[in-house]
Amino acid sequence: MSATLLSQSGLDYARVEQAIAFIAKHHTQQPTLEDIAAHVHISPFHFSRLFTRWAGTSPQRFMRFLTKEYAKQMLFESDDLLAATYQTGLSSPSRLHDLFVTYEAMTPTEYKSQAAGMVVYYGFHPTPFGECLLSLTDRGICGLSFQAASEQEAALQQLYAAWPAATLQRNDAKTGETVALLFHQTSSSNKPFNLLLKGTNFQIKVWEALLRIPSGALVSYRNVAAAIGQPSASQAVGGAIGANAIGYLIPCHRVIQQHGGPGGYRWGNVRKQALVGWEAARRE
Repeated sequence: MSATLLSQSGLDYARVEQAIAFIAKHHTQQPTLEDIAAHVHISPFHFSRLFTRWAGTSPQRFMRFLTKEYAKQMLFESDDLLAATYQTGLSSPSRLHDLFVTYEAMTPTEYKSQAAGMVVYYGFHPTPFGECLLSLTDRGICGLSFQAASEQEAALQQLYAAWPAATLQRNDAKTGETVALLFHQTSSSNKPFNLLLKGTNFQIKVWEALLRIPSGALVSYRNVAAAIGQPSASQAVGGAIGANAIGYLIPCHRVIQQHGGPGGYRWGNVRKQALVGWEAARRE
């Protein structure tokens, strides 16, 4: 996807985000297309075209993906999903638009030294889900967060806090190439995205389980806990998911509550719903 298309999708998302928040809040009243369009201050015709361009489906159909009934259906189908992907040896059945991810964890020495001597490149870029801050090293992607343009400084401070001993360098050209590949929906390349994970052994085990959830699928915290062999550790799993620093690629947005509620999301519940609905539209 070109930078121009990414910029357009980012502009679309600003309107779509408002619409999703409205749909999520009022879906039990089944708002009409006219209701939603009026909320974002454009005509129903133009809103429908904009939404379909971004989501790949109509606003009415997208609304179905945000209901608890749909979430429960997905949870019912996911009972043995993670176990099946482990048995087949797949690391990421969705292959992330025909691309896949592989990872390596930091060594104990690197973790203890907080990556002293390592160079972390970063850049801010538009995506279909709003602006992202991508950070990477020569060994792989080490961070992908989402934030509003007004939150850039706060996001950057979090990056510095995460890598206090590393040298941070802004390099939009370097990070932009990766962002374009990440959100290029038609790429046929099978070159993996390498991830550099910084976390405890338990956190990394949880993140590895998340990588096995196919695009468009939803599982519960309990499913993930069972998949890593610790069925009573749902709360700890939730903490590990909340600590995930590589959004989208490590798909923590695909984990919801057992009763079908969306649960929390590090980068905002509306964005989580956008990701879930966007993937559901492509799954169908």
